[in-house]
Amino acid sequence: MHGWAAVSYPPNVELDLDGGLEGRDIGAVQRAHDWAKDVVAPMAETWEAERRFATEAFESAGQNRLTGLLVSSEDGGEQVSVVGLARVLEEIAAVDFAVAFSLVCHNNLAGAVARRAEGSLRTKVLPGLVNGSSLGAFLLTEPNVGSDAAAITVSAAQDGEEWVLNGEKAWATNGTDADVLSVYAQTDSSLGHRGIATFLIDANGPGVIKTPGYQMLGGHGLGANSIRFDNCQVPAESLFVPVGEGFRAAMEGIDLARVLVGAMCCGMLRTALTTASDYVRERLAFGGRLADLQGVRFKLADVSTDLEASRLLTYRAARTFQEGRDAAVEAAHAKKFSTRVAESGIASCMQVMGANGARRDHPLPRHLAASRLTHYVDGATEIQDVVISRSLLD
Repeated sequence: MHGWAAVSYPPNVELDLDGGLEGRDIGAVQRAHDWAKDVVAPMAETWEAERRFATEAFESAGQNRLTGLLVSSEDGGEQVSVVGLARVLEEIAAVDFAVAFSLVCHNNLAGAVARRAEGSLRTKVLPGLVNGSSLGAFLLTEPNVGSDAAAITVSAAQDGEEWVLNGEKAWATNGTDADVLSVYAQTDSSLGHRGIATFLIDANGPGVIKTPGYQMLGGHGLGANSIRFDNCQVPAESLFVPVGEGFRAAMEGIDLARVLVGAMCCGMLRTALTTASDYVRERLAFGGRLADLQGVRFKLADVSTDLEASRLLTYRAARTFQEGRDAAVEAAHAKKFSTRVAESGIASCMQVMGANGARRDHPLPRHLAASRLTHYVDGATEIQDVVISRSLLD
């Protein structure tokens, strides 16, 4: 590390959201901050360099009660508020986006199982998801189906007391190491989106073929890959969301997911601004500090303004969602703006650091790569434009 460089990860205390936080939220946020700084930060570059899933992070997350954040205490979880969850993920993404996004997908699945699953399926799957002994993955996207989720082609055919699945899913976060798969499949193509059902499947069972993790620009710690189903036979109890309700179930959490991506962008941008500010205070050039050059000061001031605007959009949407009101447009604004300013702002912070901004002994290059990925997850930027323009013009 450079002399300036031990990167600090101060908690986001200056954003006063305590009015929307409950006691358990505050504890979870502090726990997430400490865990990310102590456990994730030392390994984040290793996971990226080795291009593999952040196994050690997930194992530790369960021990630190970060795998059941949307599950009630009766089922062993904590069930933090929406604002609380966004704050937890902002703290983790301030250190590493890939780990934060991995936990988003896992927690969303655990929460869905807690809300919907019944009987033996619930008993079999939920405890492991909550305590972190099982890793969950959400399988909706396919090689030829991205934002048009209603067009999925992975098939599920009933065969007596069993279902048989065939086809391929793509961009499965946590997929390389997953234990439980939430699979959206078409039971009758003539019904369109009304034929979609959801199955909970053992990721290590017969007929499930995991491909190696994708080689990407960044974010390898989230373990994204493709998963194929080759005459995968599962018992009737594996039917998680009935035929006709699968598509709606997939869409239910999309607004929340977009809010959470906005919060994670805030975390990355916050770290970039802190890192660059610390650097330019200490770096001497042209007879003084870089921090005294107006060009540097104004560039960082622009980043700070974008960060504050991103926070306001994101947490406004989070509060709207938390209050049970329609947050679709607010979530779209938050994700569109936050992803855009995260990428440009991180690049600006790297620029004021000169060539040292490109070195991998601080997190900014890793955050810059991850910021590009945020444009695609949970609906590309263009999908946010569809939502926003529809509210204006239709």
